[in-house]
Amino acid sequence: MRSTWLMGMVALLLAVGCAGRQDLETPDYEAIYDAPLEEMWPAVREYFTDAHLPYREDRGSLVLETDWKQEFGGSKIAGYWHRYMVIGKRETPTKSKLWIIRITKTVNKTLAQPGREVDWGVSRVLGPGGGDDFPLSAEDNEDRFSFPRGENGFYVDSGQGTRDLTMEWRVFRGIAPKLAKKQQVSAEQQVARAADAKETPAFTECGQSILGLKKQAKAGGVLLLGELHGTQEVPRFIAQAVCQLVTSGMPVTVGLELPVENEARITTFIQSQGGEVDWLKLMEAPFWRSPYPDGRGSEAVANMLEQLRQLRVQGLDVEVFVYDHPKLSGQKREDALTQTVLAQVKATPERFHLVVSGNIHPRTAKGLLWDKQFRPMGHLLKAQLSDVKSLDMAYDSGTAWICAAEEKGGKLECGVKEAKGKDNGDRFFVHVWDSANKEGYHGVFYVGHVTASAPAILKGLGRPGADDNSVFPAVLEEGGVASARR
Repeated sequence: MRSTWLMGMVALLLAVGCAGRQDLETPDYEAIYDAPLEEMWPAVREYFTDAHLPYREDRGSLVLETDWKQEFGGSKIAGYWHRYMVIGKRETPTKSKLWIIRITKTVNKTLAQPGREVDWGVSRVLGPGGGDDFPLSAEDNEDRFSFPRGENGFYVDSGQGTRDLTMEWRVFRGIAPKLAKKQQVSAEQQVARAADAKETPAFTECGQSILGLKKQAKAGGVLLLGELHGTQEVPRFIAQAVCQLVTSGMPVTVGLELPVENEARITTFIQSQGGEVDWLKLMEAPFWRSPYPDGRGSEAVANMLEQLRQLRVQGLDVEVFVYDHPKLSGQKREDALTQTVLAQVKATPERFHLVVSGNIHPRTAKGLLWDKQFRPMGHLLKAQLSDVKSLDMAYDSGTAWICAAEEKGGKLECGVKEAKGKDNGDRFFVHVWDSANKEGYHGVFYVGHVTASAPAILKGLGRPGADDNSVFPAVLEEGGVASARR
């Protein structure tokens, strides 16, 4: 690696995110090591070795670059890969610091910036005259050939780099005690370990940090997320949030608005090895075959369950429960939802609960436009628990798989619909206001541009890697979800 290229790259990619100052959250200032750079650097090498992040190093300039690491390692449907560029910086003759640049690649082009490619310099392109026909330099091309192949092959213009303060502090907390000649805290110990885990989980790649999330996570706390069903982004937000919290030491329980009759089935899947039989048992549940698939049984939801299973199988402390009572309606249903969630929270006060539903249930204010006496689940939970926050979904415009009444006739129609939102960038974030709004929301969680996710049954029953419906022809015969009801 060329040092001039490295520093040029850093200057172009540097972007710092702010965060709150408390235990789980990343501080918004740099970590400074109380040791000269040359004394600190061997501990940096040891950290990345212990965390199972292989790297190559430019020893002359104290820079290392890790191999690509898959988000939700081992998952066939993650689609995002990351690597780190670690740069040693001399703060003073006796103090030092690290800059860590996260570089992200995806099979999608959603991370591509306007203008696509970054111009790394003059006369470094391949081919006669360069230009759009050959936008890669020799070094870029060498890197491209080391990318994963097949379904995880990357488009060159899907890359994005940011400075990763979260990773910088994670490394600091891992090696600072050793530098201070205290007991070493390794990279593997700062996680929420499942009770049945045989060993401490190794380093897990969780994607770019969700700004503002970790300071909302407290033992016994409940964070209600009011979503627009049927997008790819909300299930990804949930999986990524859970991953980032459990690898920071907070055990997490996810509550999903799925029928309570499927509790044992989903728990069994989360604790399974994810084999063919495990997927068959999960997908036998009738809710995947609803005649009105409203997005809760989408391919993205099935993939999210797979990602949570991946975390669990690695030994991380992730649990899932379901709480919907679809046979009830109105206030009776709301009361039943509340009691199911309340029982889970009271039974495990040491855990953080992330509860997802459509955006009526999480409201903590009493009343709706059509029923002033209506008491949503969020309102009822707020009255019985000390730490309940409700967040509404914010998003950029796009599409979602939605069930809505037709303008003529009022018949319920399900499919891909336009979803109009406001562009607040590509980065996931959580923002809490000073006080709740009139609906009882305390803030928003933002998921960027939204893309519709079709029912899992139309996508090979949501099995990772499945790309057709031929595996279960009997279920899908006669060409429709409604015909597959049992």
